[in-house]
Amino acid sequence: MTGGAGWATVRGDDEGWRVMGRRTAWWHGGRPLAIVATVLCATAALPGRPAAAETGTPKLYAFAQDATTVQGATGTTDAVRLEPGGTYRSSLGKDGKLYYRLELDATSNAYIAATAVPRPGAEVAYSDGVKVSVQDGNSSSCSSSTTAHFGASQSPHPITAWASREIGPGKYACQAAGTYYVVVERTSAPVSPASPPSSPDAWDLELSYVSEPRLKKAGSTSAPETWNSASPEALQGDARPRRGGAGFTTAGALEQGVWKDGISPAQTLFYKVPVDWGQQFHATAELGSSSGGEGSMGTALVMSLYNPVRGLVTDVGAGYDGSQRSAALDPLPPVEYDNRYAFNNRTSGMRFAGSYYLVVHLAAQVADKFGDGPFGLTLRVRVDGAAQTGPAYAGRAVPQDVFDSATGDSVPATGGMAPAGSGGSDDATTMKLVAVGGIGTGTVLVLALGLWTLAARRRATPRGW
Repeated sequence: MTGGAGWATVRGDDEGWRVMGRRTAWWHGGRPLAIVATVLCATAALPGRPAAAETGTPKLYAFAQDATTVQGATGTTDAVRLEPGGTYRSSLGKDGKLYYRLELDATSNAYIAATAVPRPGAEVAYSDGVKVSVQDGNSSSCSSSTTAHFGASQSPHPITAWASREIGPGKYACQAAGTYYVVVERTSAPVSPASPPSSPDAWDLELSYVSEPRLKKAGSTSAPETWNSASPEALQGDARPRRGGAGFTTAGALEQGVWKDGISPAQTLFYKVPVDWGQQFHATAELGSSSGGEGSMGTALVMSLYNPVRGLVTDVGAGYDGSQRSAALDPLPPVEYDNRYAFNNRTSGMRFAGSYYLVVHLAAQVADKFGDGPFGLTLRVRVDGAAQTGPAYAGRAVPQDVFDSATGDSVPATGGMAPAGSGGSDDATTMKLVAVGGIGTGTVLVLALGLWTLAARRRATPRGW
């Protein structure tokens, strides 16, 4: 092989293929006979499949592709307005407190969720977290606000907190129409030997805003007092492969059944399960045994459940010493509108029908003791009970299908595993692109062979013919 600036020649200086940037030409007698596009591997550019240099590196978080980038304001005066149904990208500094503006009516409930994503290489402490609240013009907090922490794993991963402005009698504040503010801030405990300082780097943010209409007719304002709180029998059977996504919008679709995946240290996998009104959700996560390594960790695997507006319902953790371990969510009530009147998140969070998000994280420190993995992950998902008729709303939610359990992506009949880091729901699209790529590759190869044959015939033809 010889070459010059921007090209390379195969089979001598006077004849052969020359690669020029993204084009390939067959040269004969010092001039190109034809130029064709250089064909790359068809799978290299498929959605969700990492490039060769990125293979084996889990994606920290997959932000919504249609998210609007906004800058949080340091005060209310310049706060940018968020629209119902919108998803937004922003960032939050070390000691930051950011403001975003809402224009609310006097009839709808507003739910805001903020997912904080530390950047690669960040260090976090147990108490580091993100807090979200909705406030009125007098700095009074509305219906609820929450704080999400990294917790005992002290492993950087996406964490999500939510807040709301709810319409209703009694305990609810902020009932009037007007301007309100979403306040997002970082939290941490004072530095101590037990809580060392964390990295000062900014965290990326994804904000989600859902609007829920009022009911046509007011009903009960009390949470259900009784429901079946017994732990169900564990599901059995062969596990089907299913790949988790790297974010809420790319979550892999699951239904009742036993599923298997692979998870690497520092990786967070997202799955979504449709749960209808009156149905009861159960889930268990099992981390497979390691083939080597030694030691133990108090909290290595964390499984969290988020409702359709990304509100945290509950979570559970499990330690790891190289042997298989499991973590099961405590029994949860059936999905009912009136659950919102309960005082604990495990009940009040189960207030909507729709896609519930199962989020599994494996601590980065597992790699120090047991290697880079991936480790086997088994999910046992159960949805009990027949779907019931939901409440009669006086309008549409925004986005309008957020509380519709039938709108989630269906699970492929083959149970095939999507590429690592993908949403897990575009298997059919991927196969179509592979087919198209294969056809394109074959076409170029046939053309190349034809050109090669043509060149050979030209060599065999006497000059002057």
